[in-house]
Formats: sequence, C-alpha cells, structure tokens
Amino acid sequence: MFKKGQHVQQEFGNQVMKVIGFEPEFIENIITQWEDEEGTIVTGKFMESQLVPAEQ
Repeated sequence: MFKKGQHVQQEFGNQVMKVIGFEPEFIENIITQWEDEEGTIVTGKFMESQLVPAEQ
C-alpha cells in the first residue's frame, strides 16, 4: 500500500510521480501528480498493481 506524498513510477516507466490521494471505490484508485517537460502539472490515476516505489 502506498502513502500520500510517496514517489512512485510505473513498473516499466521512468516518470516519477507523487501520490496525492486515493479513491477506494474505484479500481484505478491511486491519484498521482507530476510535472511534464513544459512545466505543466499533470494528474493521473493508476491501479496499485501498475505502480512501484520510485528509485530516487
């Protein structure tokens, strides 16, 4: 189980994202946020099984 504020990434991805919240009633229940190359803040939702702790 991930914690709010924890840094994660997709198993085969290199984008480091920060966990910002949870939606327990949905399958894709982990809400993440990151900044893209242009500096835009992007929000995404993932299933817990799609994410691993980020290697910092």
